Amino acid sequence: MKPKFFGLWLLAVPLANAGPAFGAPSEDLLASLEPPALAQLAAEVLERNPGLARARHRAAAAAARAPQARALPDPKASLTWFALPREDRTGPEELSVAWSQRFPGSGKLALREQVALRAVEVAEAEVEILRLDLLTDTRRHFYELAFHDLHREIVEAELDTLSRYEEAARARYSAGTGTQQDVLRLQAQITRIDARLLEIARQERRLLTSLNALRDRRINDYVSGLVLPVPLAPQLDPNALAARGRPEIVAAEARVLQARALAELARKEFRPELTMELGFTLVGSRDDPASRVMPPPDEGDDILWLTGSVNLPVRRRKLEAGLEEARAGVRVAEAERRQVEVTIERELGGLGARLQSLYTEWRLLEELLGPQAREALRSAEAAYATGKYNAVDLLESEVVLLDVRTSAARTLADYYVTSAELERAMARPLSRQGT
Repeated sequence: MKPKFFGLWLLAVPLANAGPAFGAPSEDLLASLEPPALAQLAAEVLERNPGLARARHRAAAAAARAPQARALPDPKASLTWFALPREDRTGPEELSVAWSQRFPGSGKLALREQVALRAVEVAEAEVEILRLDLLTDTRRHFYELAFHDLHREIVEAELDTLSRYEEAARARYSAGTGTQQDVLRLQAQITRIDARLLEIARQERRLLTSLNALRDRRINDYVSGLVLPVPLAPQLDPNALAARGRPEIVAAEARVLQARALAELARKEFRPELTMELGFTLVGSRDDPASRVMPPPDEGDDILWLTGSVNLPVRRRKLEAGLEEARAGVRVAEAERRQVEVTIERELGGLGARLQSLYTEWRLLEELLGPQAREALRSAEAAYATGKYNAVDLLESEVVLLDVRTSAARTLADYYVTSAELERAMARPLSRQGT
């Protein structure tokens, strides 16, 4: 379900009017995720994450405060019973009932409602911030797990190759054409590869435990569909990289407007507030000798009365200090908004350059160094078969190929992690960087 706050999005952030709205940023990013296993995993995290559920409840609680802020203060009712009736000219006062209502100064209730509504915008923007963070964190876990899955395949293939080399070295040693040192070197490398596989398994368990915590699953639940597809060349326009839809900007702008409303409310505290009171007094009949001889014409008439009062804001130093505090709050909120904008600009510039660099590095490893390392290994295998190379020469070529394949997988994973971080910084998919 989409967060409610996007209905206020365009009202809160003037920059958002610069382009069309596509819905909440997290929904756009979720819809763009590939492969399907990643999209399904991310949707599960957004549905089940306990921290996100807590943020939603906080936003709902904030939304419930706005009607409270707009309402008038509760009226007061009083009842007075005169145990010893108080006599006046028309008769004894027996019972008095009164009702009073305080009316805040002009515009105070509207300002308090505005403050509450801005708090709703902030709370709902924080929900969206958490959704984007969870999507990015989920993608990072997925790509890291996919890398370790690919890394394990590379290392297992390396282990199979070394096992064949070790068998060949044993056969040559038995035939008297090889040395025992060649066998021992190959066995030592096999041991190192076995240790590497154990380390990969430990890293996978750590990542899986962390990912399952995000989606509120058992720590051993498996993730399927792990893959790092071949990337396309990133089409990055430095002038188009922007973050108009970032919920951090929405929240910062809402805090500025909230601070301004609080400052205006502090200014209105200098004005008095009116209290109206309506009362009714029950008056009995006179029973004294004079009233029996000449009763007054309004004897026993009940009393209906209306009283108005105002509070007097005479503590000027207190009110002036409150106004200065509110104005300082506006300056703080405006500085924080600018800090958010500067931070986002720095993130976008650094991530864009890193993404392009990683793609270039991956192309170099995959298309140039990889084929060269494979060709070098084939030459080393042929030389080893004819006795020109020993096991040390063969192992050097094999290690170079292993390092190149591992580096290519690592760079590919870093590319996808960086693309996830860049899309988080933009708050929209890379395909919409100019919108």
